[in-house]
Amino acid sequence: MKFGYTIVYVTSVADTLDFYQAAFGFKTRFLHESGEYDELDTGDTALAFASHDMGAMNFGERYQKATAGFGTELAFVTNDVTAAYARAIEAGATAISPPADKPWGQTVAYVRAAEGSLIELCSPVQGG
Repeated sequence: MKFGYTIVYVTSVADTLDFYQAAFGFKTRFLHESGEYDELDTGDTALAFASHDMGAMNFGERYQKATAGFGTELAFVTNDVTAAYARAIEAGATAISPPADKPWGQTVAYVRAAEGSLIELCSPVQGG
């Protein structure tokens, strides 16, 4: 078994794609013809977005529309956290915590994506 993808349910898949492409440079790996589901090419594991309508269709009355990022964090690894942080802010992300060097040798920053997800921008873990 392997971890395949994460799906974040959002109000507008198109707006979310525009933001993630502008803020982080991710390219679309798959877009359903309905526009209600997309997967971004983020490396070995894809990041996908689906509309709240699709969530309701898949799960019926058991679907609970929640604020994106509730109890979760998406982490994107980069060699230039400062540049990634600036690009995300310029694309419309909300600043949470600017880049800071951590005692374990990693640089970490936090932003909130346009659709509400909490995003960590971090350098690779040294020696890990």
